[in-house]
Amino acid sequence: MLFQKKAKKEENEGKKLALLYPENVRIGCKADTKENVIRAVGQMLVDTGYVNQSYVDAMVKREESFSTYMGNELALPHGVEEAKKEIKASGIAVMVFPDGTDWNGEQVKVVVGIAGVGEEHLQILSVIAEQVLEEGSIERLTSGSAEEVYEMLRGETP
Repeated sequence: MLFQKKAKKEENEGKKLALLYPENVRIGCKADTKENVIRAVGQMLVDTGYVNQSYVDAMVKREESFSTYMGNELALPHGVEEAKKEIKASGIAVMVFPDGTDWNGEQVKVVVGIAGVGEEHLQILSVIAEQVLEEGSIERLTSGSAEEVYEMLRGETP
């Protein structure tokens, strides 16, 4: 399974991390600037121990060169290729904006920050796409509890 139920940064030191922890799911988020949202979701990755602090700047840099808006009110911010060395473990963090937040003129309701070791980011994207891009999934995510969002996104590896 890709996910475990409980985590704290100090518990994670030296251990293999799950891809998502319940505490990395924030619901009811209020609209903010795109950069502030990227920094907030990136900080969640830092706080869990997935990435070094400099990875957050690399996430902002990626967005400046290529939008991570995926359609269906979903954005998947992640770092530029040269920031891969700043990733300690693959992981995701989720922010849900029931009323949306502006992403270069597009409304985004779900933001999933991604850190993927090596080529694992492709597997992560696949799991997210399966769970989030199907019809009605964004509505279920924006109206669900943090536990429901966590359960929806805790897919298993194929």
